Amino acid sequence: MIVACIQLNSGEDKAANVAAAAELVERAAGAGARLIVLPETWTYKGRAKGRAKASEPIDGRSNSVLAGLAREHRAYLLAGSIYERTPFPDRCGNASVLFGPNGRSLAVYRKIHLFDALAGTAVYRESDYLEAGQELVTAKVDGTIVGFSICYDLRFAELYRALALKGARILLVPSAFTAHTGQDHWEVLLRARAIENGCFVVAANQWGPHEPDRLCYGHSMIVDPWGTVLAEAPDEVDMCLADIDLAQVDAVRAQIPSLQHRRPELYGDWEV
Repeated sequence: MIVACIQLNSGEDKAANVAAAAELVERAAGAGARLIVLPETWTYKGRAKGRAKASEPIDGRSNSVLAGLAREHRAYLLAGSIYERTPFPDRCGNASVLFGPNGRSLAVYRKIHLFDALAGTAVYRESDYLEAGQELVTAKVDGTIVGFSICYDLRFAELYRALALKGARILLVPSAFTAHTGQDHWEVLLRARAIENGCFVVAANQWGPHEPDRLCYGHSMIVDPWGTVLAEAPDEVDMCLADIDLAQVDAVRAQIPSLQHRRPELYGDWEV
């Protein structure tokens, strides 16, 4: 299966963001990608005052463009995430949608862990304006279970272990990972999540400057279950592709069967 990460530098111009995304999706589909992943908040990455206006319902205009592209190219397309409109004027959701080859929504995931942290001198408080998701989500891509996450979720190993226990063989990580944290943590965490769960990881990241003083790391990448980086995007708006062999999941898990060697009676377990 050929998978692709779309790397964007989304700004305040939604129409330009959608056009840039559509162009790269067309390129990925033309290269044979069966599963195409966009980054977090792909439709708008601008000032806080414009966030509410930029928010949309799940089936709004921007996602409808991606649904049409999925249908046109008979591909699975993860609409990284959008600011989802809610009944509350000062609060949004952060929602990711997977569209199937027929253009229909297969699953919706809302970001569980909100980024309230200090990255360099920039203070982030997503809990001030985002509603946290409450549900683990998986779906099937050509019969293979994929597990959903968004950006800051990457720091919570228990989420990915729970997704693996639910049968996930591919972990999706659309992100807007900051440059300050990304230079030290991005690749390390992606490879760790792949290794500890024996899964492929497909992580599409935002890249470059946005807002007055924010910078995203880029380096979108695809990692195999052994922890090898199969593909990585350059430092620009671009994409990366890899042809993944899903049989490698079984081979790695047979060689190092850590999922079978768990001792939940000693350290607890999650409801899955």
